[in-house]
Amino acid sequence: MAVLERSELEASPIADLHAIADQLGLEDFRRLRKDELIDAILGGGEPRQDGAGEPLAGPAEHPEKGESDEHVSGGENGDAGAVEGRDRSEIGGTAAEGGGRPRRRRSSRSRRSTEPAKEETGAEDAPRAKADRSEIEGTTAEGNGRIAEGVVELLGNGSAFLRIAPPEPSDEDVYISAAQVRRCELISGDRVTGPVRTPRRSERYPSLVRIDTINGASADTVSDGGRYEDLAVAYPSERLALDSKEPTLEAIEWLAPLGRGSRAVIVGAARAGKTETLRRLLAAVAGRDDLELTLVLVGSRPEEIAQWQEGPVPPAAALSFAASADSQGQAVERAMDAAKRVAARGGHALVLIDSLDGLAPHAARKALVAARNLRDGGSLTVIATATRPLGGETTVIALDVALTSTGRQPILDLVNSGTLKPELLVGEDGAEAITKARAAAIEAAG
Repeated sequence: MAVLERSELEASPIADLHAIADQLGLEDFRRLRKDELIDAILGGGEPRQDGAGEPLAGPAEHPEKGESDEHVSGGENGDAGAVEGRDRSEIGGTAAEGGGRPRRRRSSRSRRSTEPAKEETGAEDAPRAKADRSEIEGTTAEGNGRIAEGVVELLGNGSAFLRIAPPEPSDEDVYISAAQVRRCELISGDRVTGPVRTPRRSERYPSLVRIDTINGASADTVSDGGRYEDLAVAYPSERLALDSKEPTLEAIEWLAPLGRGSRAVIVGAARAGKTETLRRLLAAVAGRDDLELTLVLVGSRPEEIAQWQEGPVPPAAALSFAASADSQGQAVERAMDAAKRVAARGGHALVLIDSLDGLAPHAARKALVAARNLRDGGSLTVIATATRPLGGETTVIALDVALTSTGRQPILDLVNSGTLKPELLVGEDGAEAITKARAAAIEAAG
């Protein structure tokens, strides 16, 4: 996080300057002209209540006891605690209703004077302003030396929490200010590291002083590309090699091939072997440096969750069938948001979901449609299990419950399996071989 410079502030729109002044706690800043506002920001200005200017990286405190209850959530640490205490489905809805800042009574305790803020920004305030800006950089003695690492969860008011043990909240979670979210273009699912300061008076959570890394890369390397959904796409053209001698996986690789950016669903009746096939697929690609793997379990049996946790890639989220549809949808959405960021920055992400049956139909389709091969670099591949195809897949892997129940291999139902444009993945000869194999299977079934 850079020190505030006059040239940068002069180039900033007035709305951004208002946001900075708000975080610094400047009095009556909306009455100032732009040059006066910049002077006030650089010179310090009058802080709120406790006499210590708030850093951009940290939130302001709760309204004092006895003050007006007429307030709504405004992205501050205390207000974020109120949002956190509500049902998570309300985040982004009632948490942001009203859109205003907390209304406070004017009192002698909270106002040292009624003079305009610009009169507080003279030379005598320069040492205090310098201290405030040093605090913004996390260089004050207030920091406790702790470096936090976790997953970002955005709130409806623009601020966020760094979940230390996602997906569930914990007492160790760290508050991220709305200014930091905007500055670093954070999205839910980003993995972030940075130093933390302890809560101040009336603050409920520790706060992130600055953001050092985002998804393993320097925070300075923020993607300058367009929206993920607007990036040019193409059909998968690079085969996802499984290199397995297991009969079903070998059949999938050449008869229902997967590629980088595939939108694939493993379908079949109950006990057809969908989860086991997904587990073997994960084992086949685990350990590859060129793939960012994420496993999400939704609507799973507790025994299945225990088995997955013993595998090569621990689940990023594991929710049993007892979890609500909203909780399951949020877990998948966080994983997809993080994978989108990887793909947009030129990496290759693979998200495995067991299963889409645990999601609401819209959430399931939203997760599946996120998979794509980006024409100019990265890719996001989704391989999920489901009872039946959702529509829009590039690859359907159907399993034969009769073969599974009798222990015969491979268990691939070739008649109902297939890949769009397989010639892009296995060549013209390979695509012709798939056509002949399917014709033979249809003839045998008839």
